[in-house]
Amino acid sequence: MTQDAAPTQLGYLGMGVSDITAWEKFGTEVLGLESRGRDDDGSLLLRMDDYHHRFIFTEDSALDDLNLLGWEVKDEATLNALAGHLQKEGIEVHEGDEDAKNRRRVVHLIEFTDPNGIPTELYCGPLLSRDRPFQSLRPIGNFVAGEQGFGHLTMSVNSLEESLHFYRDVLGLRLSDWVRPQPDRGVQSDLNLAFLHCNRRHHSLAFWEVEMPKRMHHFMIQVQRLDDVGSTYDLCHDRDISIDLTLGRHTNDGMLSFYMKTPSGFDVEYGWGALEVDEEKWTVQLHTTGSSWGHRHL
Repeated sequence: MTQDAAPTQLGYLGMGVSDITAWEKFGTEVLGLESRGRDDDGSLLLRMDDYHHRFIFTEDSALDDLNLLGWEVKDEATLNALAGHLQKEGIEVHEGDEDAKNRRRVVHLIEFTDPNGIPTELYCGPLLSRDRPFQSLRPIGNFVAGEQGFGHLTMSVNSLEESLHFYRDVLGLRLSDWVRPQPDRGVQSDLNLAFLHCNRRHHSLAFWEVEMPKRMHHFMIQVQRLDDVGSTYDLCHDRDISIDLTLGRHTNDGMLSFYMKTPSGFDVEYGWGALEVDEEKWTVQLHTTGSSWGHRHL
């Protein structure tokens, strides 16, 4: 696929969780997101910028894990082109009905499943709420979102080779770099961790072939002010929220961040200062460690 016919951002993330009330409290009071309340089907919607919402939490007491990826494309023509390309690759594609489009607040939508069995959507025409600016319950600044999407997702995959073919060669994401396994951090896979981008954000998606308790390792949200990372770090200590990885800086995207445990057991990376991809100058890189300093297990 050409770059023009690829997704422009990872627009929204869906999770099936056992305690939606805990997630609403955690998302608004700790992460600093804004609640849009419950949808007609009971789902909790959270926002972080002009988009109506970026996160969708549905009740699923058995899952507590990732259950939806939503990739944005620029227009209906691109959506149709990608739908045709997916079908040529043998992937079953369904056009979203009116109910699905209304729930996602988009103009057009197609649905399919990625090689790992993850429900996935491509959409265009997202609803923006610029008449009602984002407002956090916490005294923090804005998030780095907008055209870069909500942030990034790191997950395990059944086959790195198959997922790389799908996301790079079929869907059209671009490879940013690789990080090799780190045995000292409990990563036993012989395969690399692949990082892919679709806009200026260093990576919207990262994955590795490794067995984990959950499909989702973490999702990342990025703040515009360094002090907001620090105040959130303190807040986690004040509220006895478990910190899985201490403050540190990553080697590949330069993000200064820490990782906190969520009500569902996977992590959220809370970060600042990531470098951005200049497509004309970017070359794929290899890193043998994930962090220049910090990011230590407690």
